[in-house]
Amino acid sequence: MKIVVGLGSNLGDRLVTLRRAVDELSKVAPILSASTVYETAPVGEVPQGPFLNAAVLVAFSGARALFRETSAIEQRLGRIRRERWGPRTIDLDLLWAEEDVKEEGLVIPHPRLHERAFAVVPLLELLPDLGSLYSVSGNDLAVFAPSSALLEKVRT
Repeated sequence: MKIVVGLGSNLGDRLVTLRRAVDELSKVAPILSASTVYETAPVGEVPQGPFLNAAVLVAFSGARALFRETSAIEQRLGRIRRERWGPRTIDLDLLWAEEDVKEEGLVIPHPRLHERAFAVVPLLELLPDLGSLYSVSGNDLAVFAPSSALLEKVRT
């Protein structure tokens, strides 16, 4: 199954952390492609610095098992969950999969995907046809692509 994993970091050396996360992920799932890295403003009311965000397309046998792997990677890279939408060393979210998932504690596509340019833009970079073929909350994802003007590409 193909799955898109969103990556975000706004603590420490953000780019190094994203690279380490992709390296760790590649040990458990083949990386099929990777998006550009973007610098984005944080979401929510918690004061914090900007994020670096990206996405990778992986092949994996099941979403639940990949969710366990990404949670373990977050822990190894120092993620501590203190407050919702607070700063973090690393955040790995399963954004999209070839098959929708609705299980306790795991919903794919990500339920707030359509609200987040920092996730939609890298996703559409990896799967450009998805914007017109797939909808979230009744809207085509491509509708949200104009928000990409709010993102800055980071040269790596």
